[in-house]
Amino acid sequence: MNDVLVIGIAGGTGSGKSTLTHFIKEKFGDDVTVILHDDYYKSFEEIPFEERVKLNYDEPQAYDTDQMARDLAALKAGETVEIPIYDYAGYIRTREPRLVKPTKVVIAEGLLVLSVPKLCDVFDVSVFVDADADVRLIRRIRRDTAERGRTFDSVVDQYFTTVKPMHEKYVEPSKKNADLVVLHGGENRVALDLLYHKIKNHIEGAVNG
Repeated sequence: MNDVLVIGIAGGTGSGKSTLTHFIKEKFGDDVTVILHDDYYKSFEEIPFEERVKLNYDEPQAYDTDQMARDLAALKAGETVEIPIYDYAGYIRTREPRLVKPTKVVIAEGLLVLSVPKLCDVFDVSVFVDADADVRLIRRIRRDTAERGRTFDSVVDQYFTTVKPMHEKYVEPSKKNADLVVLHGGENRVALDLLYHKIKNHIEGAVNG
């Protein structure tokens, strides 16, 4: 396969990245593969859980981005890759990776994917999803308490200790690397329509070609 379209989707925590990604996945089904930057959190088995909790997971050094860049390049070249699986409750990778085959469209989603040049070099389309900071915080609290086994206090403490400072240092500046900035989160119908037709044209071109 030599017609893989790789789309990078970045934005702050709770901005609507997942909403946008789910929209694309729902519309195009098996033609789309989703890879999360969070899948590539480094694993610190040698560090006790109490210490892993205190690490800064919102800075570039928390990720094995080199591996993600290699995997995306391999998918783009038509190769099958093994993607790590991360346990958010335990702050650690699970033992078994998941096997991912290339599809016509690959989405790489994450806070920092547009802040890393080696990832930007792989992307054919770069998208930054933007939303009000208060809205993003509320969404973060709801997600982490409901889906990731975190307490309200731990989520708020992490937000003001690392998430907000790292957003201002790394995430927000990466907006300049985007081909498309989606305002008002993942509910921007005009932006969704633009992306939909871009992807639809690519898939139809790949099939006809």
